[in-house]
Amino acid sequence: MKKLMLGNAAVARGLYEAGCGLISSYPGTPSTEITEEAAKYDEMYSEWAPNEKVAVEVAFGASLAGMRSCSVMKHVGLNVAADPLYTASYTGVNAGMIIVVADDAGMHSSQNEQDSRHYAIASKVPMLEPSDSSEALEFVKNAYDISEQFDTPVLLKMCTRIAHSQSVVETSEKVELPVKPYEKNIPKYVMMPGNAKRRHPFVEQRTRDLIAYAETTALNRVELGDTKLGIITSSTSYQYAREVFGEEVSILKLGLVNPLPVKLIKDFAEKVDKLVVVEELDSIIEDHCKQIGLDVTGKDLFPLEGEFSQSLIAEKLNMPVTTGIKLDDDIPQRPPVMCAGCPHRSMFYALSKNKVTVMGDIGCYTLGAVAPLSSIDLALCMGASVSSVHGFNKALGKSSEGKTVAVIGDSTFMHSGMTGLANIAYNQSNSTVIILDNSITGMTGHQQNPTTGYNIKGDPAGKIDLEKLCMALGIRRVRVVDPYDLDACNNAVKEELAADEPSVIISRRPCVLLKHVKNNPPLTIDEDKCKSCKLCMKLGCPAISMKDGKATVDATLCVGCNVCEQLCACNAFQA
Repeated sequence: MKKLMLGNAAVARGLYEAGCGLISSYPGTPSTEITEEAAKYDEMYSEWAPNEKVAVEVAFGASLAGMRSCSVMKHVGLNVAADPLYTASYTGVNAGMIIVVADDAGMHSSQNEQDSRHYAIASKVPMLEPSDSSEALEFVKNAYDISEQFDTPVLLKMCTRIAHSQSVVETSEKVELPVKPYEKNIPKYVMMPGNAKRRHPFVEQRTRDLIAYAETTALNRVELGDTKLGIITSSTSYQYAREVFGEEVSILKLGLVNPLPVKLIKDFAEKVDKLVVVEELDSIIEDHCKQIGLDVTGKDLFPLEGEFSQSLIAEKLNMPVTTGIKLDDDIPQRPPVMCAGCPHRSMFYALSKNKVTVMGDIGCYTLGAVAPLSSIDLALCMGASVSSVHGFNKALGKSSEGKTVAVIGDSTFMHSGMTGLANIAYNQSNSTVIILDNSITGMTGHQQNPTTGYNIKGDPAGKIDLEKLCMALGIRRVRVVDPYDLDACNNAVKEELAADEPSVIISRRPCVLLKHVKNNPPLTIDEDKCKSCKLCMKLGCPAISMKDGKATVDATLCVGCNVCEQLCACNAFQA
């Protein structure tokens, strides 16, 4: 059956059709929908793991048991999963195992723009890279075949444009596969030094075998046209090149991007007058071409940063550039902002009011760095807030302890904040950590996590008690506040910063966008009472604006949280 399908949905369909039995992942844009779509197939077990390292280890365990498995993450998640990845390359697999990683060129929803192909090269595992939804589905099947044929985990690299665009796919029936028998094999799977030394030559031979495979596999294909220009490319860059040139150029499209072929590329180069590599981010294909002695143009034309486009490729290769519709220059900017009624807003207001240095973390609450709150000083990576506040306070001592905090979300705390808090308790810095518990994984679209009490399908699941967990980690001062209570937030911040020991504040209220959350009626403004002081504007609530010198509330946005009412000294806000 042919249907239009999102790239991420096509990957999930490929997992189903290939007989995958287990998917363990951590959500992260642009990869999230793969696992969400996979969870719709009851024949596959799907779960959200606390972090990507755990997810890959779960998938490895299923593979070891004889079931085809998969783990899905975004590019920065692969950093977290690198530890098991590198050693799983040595052990190999039993049943096929895929790790899907989605890169975010252009940093639409990421803190960096790393190129995951480096991980494939460094860990010495094969990587496949589809260029549309149809290939996304088929490459999953190819990946499992390669995994089992070459005894290796396989990386499948998506990117934002392939993950979130739609194209036609042709679906087929699910392959029914028996679970492969597990056989105890200590030399293969127990990676203590003596065994690991014997596995390394296997990895190097496997790479040589995969290079030979890359020379002839249909994953890499030559599309000969006019031979004046030959383009070597992959992924979404292939689509852009085809849209710009049509059939007027020759293209070597690479679907297996690690390891790269040698003879296939050299043979293609001999057929064309000029050789150009078009690849987003780093010069991996270009460098390979140069290493095998080819004269090639690449990053001397194309940038190392950002997403490519049809216009960029046309401009750099001297083709007519088609300009799209341009917006008027005077359209006002609309920067991202926390939602109206966001439970994090009043806590950030309290931190801003008290002039607190804030070590931030990765989540929708990172928007606390945006004006007018401007409350976050750092956002590095998942869990870094908790570890960083400890280091910051150890460096500066008393001069920072009473005015520096860490903020971290509930899901992020479970992902990688616990170990940082254990370090605070163990090494005793006088640090305050604020867990912003909105009872969901908010930034990536409301996925469950170990603190919510529900699994990926919304069924009841194990629920971690944050208060007891923090105390079990060695923190004696743990308190819970309702972030809609502005005074409670302000008092908690002041009192815990004044305490002479580590402490945790749990700011707990569900995300206002959750379906089960019932909002209050919107507030109104008594214009006679409004003194135009604009103090309410310091909350940064998108439901509040100034009109004709008076505050006004957008009734379509306001959820009646009443935080502005508590802030207004003029009593102009009316519930």
